[in-house]
Amino acid sequence: MFLTPEEVAVLTGIARGRDGKTREQLQVAQLRDMGIAFRVNAKGRPITTWAAVNGVKENVPPPPVWQSNILKLTKTA
Repeated sequence: MFLTPEEVAVLTGIARGRDGKTREQLQVAQLRDMGIAFRVNAKGRPITTWAAVNGVKENVPPPPVWQSNILKLTKTA
């Protein structure tokens, strides 16, 4: 379900920090540039799912469709 830290390193191409930034800071920036959805956990590590990497939408029900009450009325002749 979630990528391991090693898999995030392979995905981003960033395995260690440089230029005064940590590996995790660089990975976060790269994931943003790549447009991959992620969250940062309490340890500062980027956490992402395989679904986000593969572009698969998670099983989230669509929001209810709003319709005006006027359109719900039936016309009477």
